[in-house]
Amino acid sequence: MNRPGPRSRGNLNSGPVLRTLLVFSAPTLASNILQSLNGSVNSVWVGRLIGEDALAATANANVVMFLVFAAVFGFGMAATVKVGQAFGAHDVDAARRTFGSAIGFCSLLAVVIAVAGWILAAPLLTALATPGDAYDLALTYLRVIFVAMPASMISVMFAMSLRGAGDSRTPLLFMLLSVGLDVVFNPMLISGFGPFPRLGIAGSALSTALASIISMAAMVTYVYARDLPLRLRGHEIGYLVPKRSELGYIVAKGLPMGAQMLLISAAGIIMVGLVNREGLLASAAYGASLQLWTYLQMPAMAISAAVSAMAAQAIGAGLTARLGEINRSGIALNLAMTGTLTLLLMLFDRPALELFLGPGSPAVPLARHIQLLASWSFMLFGVTIVLFGTMRAGGVVIAPLIVLGVAMYPGRLGFYYLAYPHFGPDALWLSFPVGSVIAATLAVVAYRMPGWRTHMRAIPPGEASEEALADSEVSGRMEPLM
Repeated sequence: MNRPGPRSRGNLNSGPVLRTLLVFSAPTLASNILQSLNGSVNSVWVGRLIGEDALAATANANVVMFLVFAAVFGFGMAATVKVGQAFGAHDVDAARRTFGSAIGFCSLLAVVIAVAGWILAAPLLTALATPGDAYDLALTYLRVIFVAMPASMISVMFAMSLRGAGDSRTPLLFMLLSVGLDVVFNPMLISGFGPFPRLGIAGSALSTALASIISMAAMVTYVYARDLPLRLRGHEIGYLVPKRSELGYIVAKGLPMGAQMLLISAAGIIMVGLVNREGLLASAAYGASLQLWTYLQMPAMAISAAVSAMAAQAIGAGLTARLGEINRSGIALNLAMTGTLTLLLMLFDRPALELFLGPGSPAVPLARHIQLLASWSFMLFGVTIVLFGTMRAGGVVIAPLIVLGVAMYPGRLGFYYLAYPHFGPDALWLSFPVGSVIAATLAVVAYRMPGWRTHMRAIPPGEASEEALADSEVSGRMEPLM
């Protein structure tokens, strides 16, 4: 029988839904903000201490890394859903089996990616047409980052699995540690400070690598020191060898989820190319707008992740009637938070844009115009991904992929090509709300279709192993999150 552990705070099925959702999503939102701020601060260090070539090098390297982490995101979300369903059913052993398989699979995958990335870094950068002055710097940076890939991927998988178990605070704690270490190490290793060697661009990559490794090791230590429910002991260590049933679910559901990220990324790259045709002023204005839109999307992303975890636990507990309330609360919270941020952005758009463009930049008026036409559409984007979050918890992954594909390509890009002769460059900015309206409409239609609900099946307590039930009565007994 499993050794009893501490009482878990991971129950997302008790207490007022809106309050639980707000409290649970807040640490995830804080983690997302920290991660973005970390990237911004590191870019400042690289640009100021090394120069524009190095900044261009990191930008090219980060494109490659985003593509890699898109797949990890998909596998992580699949693990989040299955861990959440197991916790909802009070089957802690099932949650540990899923967690072990996810960590084992992603660890092996990360090692393969690290080796392949080291070897293929040069041709990847060549395929991206990385400028010659930045090529060598980007190659050095990318190879060091690939070396740290296993630690980074394990950290992501740990964080997402913990959220499925109803714990969003632990990932935030170690995101704080990682960001803090990276911000401190970056200038020291770039320029050489005290005992640190002067490593240039390699120092920036090494800083990120060290922060990832230390944070991962600290998170693992913390999970065992606090005896959190997902820790593996004794025979459970064998769960790290991926089981066919667990791996089948993670891969089958994770690949389409990762493909959603790739669809969005590809559409973004196409939009950048279209904007570049309008000249340097439009490119600068659009680039500044993208910086602000990154933060506009964060509440919806955090809420969607929280909705997935809450809905998965509700499904696991057989509380499918609770899904509607979870979904409505997620949409309301998204509209309130994203709407407030959008309003603040509209009121203070000039100073916000001048942070990126400079106070005297001729691109500021165009960037303000872009914000006026397109920023409000991110409220609809939030509605779409909250609906996706609920459906994802029920195992629905193909419908969201189709919705995004239709909205991004025949929707957004089709509107651009049809409208450009009439609206000129404004067709670019108007394509964002058009795509968002299409996505939200199709997402509502998909959500309201009853088919996906009929396939949801909670795990009745009688089907769980005696060992899992005994464990759930102690270490799996859950209290409200608040």
